[in-house]
Amino acid sequence: MFVGTGSDVGKSMLVTGICRLLLQKGYDPAPFKAQNMSLNSFVTPNGLEIGRAQAVQAEACKIACTTDMNPILLKPSGAHKSQVVLHGKPIGDQTIKEYFLGNNKSHLFEEAKTAFFRLQEKHHPIVLEGAGSISELNLKHRDIVNMRMAQAANADVYLIADIDKGGVFASVYGSIALLEPWEKALIKGVIINKFRGDVSLFDDGKKILEKLTGVPVLGIVPYAKDIYIEEEDSVGLQKKKKIASENSVNIAVVLLPYMSNYTDFNVLEKDPRTHVFYTSDPESIKNADIIILPGSKNTIQDLLFLREKGIAEIILQAYELEKTLIGICGGYQMLGVRITDPFEVESTIKTIPGLGIFPISTELTTEKTTTQCTFKFKAYSETCTGYEIHMGKTTFERISPLNQMKGHNEGYLRKKCWGTYIHGILDNPVVIEDLLSAFSDKKAETPFDYKAYKEENYDALAKLLERHIDMETIISKMEDIE
Repeated sequence: MFVGTGSDVGKSMLVTGICRLLLQKGYDPAPFKAQNMSLNSFVTPNGLEIGRAQAVQAEACKIACTTDMNPILLKPSGAHKSQVVLHGKPIGDQTIKEYFLGNNKSHLFEEAKTAFFRLQEKHHPIVLEGAGSISELNLKHRDIVNMRMAQAANADVYLIADIDKGGVFASVYGSIALLEPWEKALIKGVIINKFRGDVSLFDDGKKILEKLTGVPVLGIVPYAKDIYIEEEDSVGLQKKKKIASENSVNIAVVLLPYMSNYTDFNVLEKDPRTHVFYTSDPESIKNADIIILPGSKNTIQDLLFLREKGIAEIILQAYELEKTLIGICGGYQMLGVRITDPFEVESTIKTIPGLGIFPISTELTTEKTTTQCTFKFKAYSETCTGYEIHMGKTTFERISPLNQMKGHNEGYLRKKCWGTYIHGILDNPVVIEDLLSAFSDKKAETPFDYKAYKEENYDALAKLLERHIDMETIISKMEDIE
């Protein structure tokens, strides 16, 4: 199990690389994270929802993702409120205080353990990931994702620290010193992550840490700036580009407070013809060549945000000027005439006018649609793939479909503006070429193969970790447990 001295120390990325490395060594690994909090999610082949990070890790293992890999998912949906997804289906909303301080965690812990043991029957080893810090003293007696889960799984635990943040000695020593004796006994090693420069410069630091903690430092991993692994959650947004650029097709993704699944735009970011940036600044959005309204976990609140910031007016102006506008999922709903919420799924606001670009209306529902899908985009013959995650049913005053999906219409197309419920639509080369055809006569010499690109990076990450982590020791301890 890989845990952290804090959030954003690189746990998800290291677990991804170790999953691929174990696969290369002949094992049959699978990832597991008891509880995830993220607005980036994915749909399993059987139509259930899990955190995107575990789907990525499963891909690194070359296996299909299942909800057993992430039995509990928290999706922030309002001020201090999250939707709780159990085994891939929402079971209700709770405030953060209710969730972390309430009494129902014991039931969820049992569900998490059941999922783990079910997964363990099919794969070996299970590579567990913790969340946040292992030493949150006010919360850890209720924690179901770190040391208590490690104890239940009889897991060797490796503590990851981010040296790039600074204070690595205090964070490692403090994290271990604050553990109870039974927790300390589970810690088998420390991994220093995101080291910039010559790792041999930390040789003395390694000895000092080992003397202070009594725990071996089993790896010093360089900052992997050239290796691409999909980001787990909104922390990754902080690293995205924020302003436009010259000599590129500038694509503004509207930075919504409850934006979800921004992984939809990863392929666009890799295209050399484009410059994708994330912003809530009206002037920056106004000057973009293409404007994208992304998915949202709280469409009504994000629609209010668009009006408060003056972004709604900019989008309407862009439509009148026949600029290219795209709405995906919640963004698609916002481009309609109205959104109603009769069951107060998102808020107490029962109805709100949309931006009025599409003659469609959406009613938010208590049932969530989660499905993988295939479709034909516009009039093209190519079969495309994607997935849907939304709580809403959209009706049409007039039909002008964007996609054909198993004999029925999906999405809406009007002038240079289109909307869809399909996440991952931009992962399809035919969609990218259609989108960029109005801005460049240059076609991609060869279509960008996102799947092959991810495979190359999983292998590159595995190679990096094998060079800088003592995997022999980790594997020998793993085999000793059997």
